Amino acid sequence: MPDALLHVEGLKVAYGGIYAVKGIDLDVRAGEMVALIGANGAGKTTTLKALSGLLMPAAGSVRYDGHDITGMPAFELVRRGLALVPEGRGVFARLTVEENLAMGAYIRNDKAAIAADCERAYATFPRLAERRAQLAGTLSGGEQQMLAIARALMCKPRLLLLDEPSMGLAPIVVQKIFETIRTVAREGVTLLLIEQNARLALQTCDRGYVMESGLITLSGEAKALLDNADVRRAYLGE
Repeated sequence: MPDALLHVEGLKVAYGGIYAVKGIDLDVRAGEMVALIGANGAGKTTTLKALSGLLMPAAGSVRYDGHDITGMPAFELVRRGLALVPEGRGVFARLTVEENLAMGAYIRNDKAAIAADCERAYATFPRLAERRAQLAGTLSGGEQQMLAIARALMCKPRLLLLDEPSMGLAPIVVQKIFETIRTVAREGVTLLLIEQNARLALQTCDRGYVMESGLITLSGEAKALLDNADVRRAYLGE
């Protein structure tokens, strides 16, 4: 896909001698929301870790914004505008909410703009504003997820990778998280989303990929995947 912001070709990732990702191709165009769905153990999280510089690919290439970023360290990718909201949230438990947001902006030195973006985060997530001086480890799961997303947005990413943002959260909290994800997309951030709730992911995104046992087995427009009999049977409980 020539106009892809993210272009992945033949990606393989191994733990020891065991391949968790066995040679996948995927593309994400600028401004798109793309879902990657599949059962637990399919290789989705491993894929995001390789794309975000947390795991070294065994083979294949990753191109971002026209540049080869294969194997580039995570901190360098953040500088280039690629950020990850990891599975399990990954907040700094012994830092306050405010300090976590500051950590998200560590590559920036525009203090006035950082302060403005902090206030924007608090406007988006009023619960975080109420708890700005509270240690992140004492927040609820939903509040920690809000903080993880807000922290990632502090680095002003062009591409945001989200790994299971709804995991373990109450339905009303999931609704708020996905409202925010849609708002982020409308503001011009490109999104690649892994989500256990396949229906919600495909209803939210423009396109989707289905991953099974380390391989992409199906891809297409999200609406077409929602209507696909195999997808409905395997992932939508029908």
